[in-house]
Amino acid sequence: MSNVLLASICAWALAQLLKVFFALIGKRQIDLHLIVSTGGMPSAHSTMVCALATSVAIVEGLDSVAFGIAAILAMVVMYDAAGVRSWVGKQSVVLNRIVKEIRTRRPLFELERDLREFIGHTPFEVIIGALLGITIAWLWFTMIAP
Repeated sequence: MSNVLLASICAWALAQLLKVFFALIGKRQIDLHLIVSTGGMPSAHSTMVCALATSVAIVEGLDSVAFGIAAILAMVVMYDAAGVRSWVGKQSVVLNRIVKEIRTRRPLFELERDLREFIGHTPFEVIIGALLGITIAWLWFTMIAP
């Protein structure tokens, strides 16, 4: 497996573990579901694609086609994480309020489970994820795979 792929996967895994750690600090409980969930601090999507783009830049150079592709992919993923998916989460809040209102008038078995409200990221979570990805890739290629 290539170092570019390993650095990106490790960056994602560390970001997901940090979500569990931050939840432990904030809620004082361990929520292992966060290891595979989306949303939260930091953005694991941003961490992974920035680690990928940084790794490609280190290995192939900033003027390579591969880096151009990785950089554009990173921008699209981060825009989606902070934009589209964030709005989906906000809409889920409104829809869940509507469902709760309906539940008072209908049997519970007729209604679906609540929509997941914590889907997207704040711009801050995306920026922290991006910085984490860049840092992990840089450390990977300077310390682990020189």
